[in-house]
Amino acid sequence: MTSFEVHYYALLREQAGVSRERVTTSATTPAALYAELQQRHGLTLAPAQLRVALNGEFADWHAPLVDGAEVVFIPPVAGG
Repeated sequence: MTSFEVHYYALLREQAGVSRERVTTSATTPAALYAELQQRHGLTLAPAQLRVALNGEFADWHAPLVDGAEVVFIPPVAGG
């Protein structure tokens, strides 16, 4: 099991009910972690609608997660 600091923004923050949380999981990729969090929090955005960042840098959904990493799921930005 590994532990990550997960940050949520915009719609994801509203759906999760928190802006960040410490998550302990056996997920080894951001894709697996997000699937777990979708189940836990009822997140409605598909991974194809999001970007993921690991430790402050954009990453691939299948990049390996390292214990203690900061994981950020970034939804599309609305504005005008």
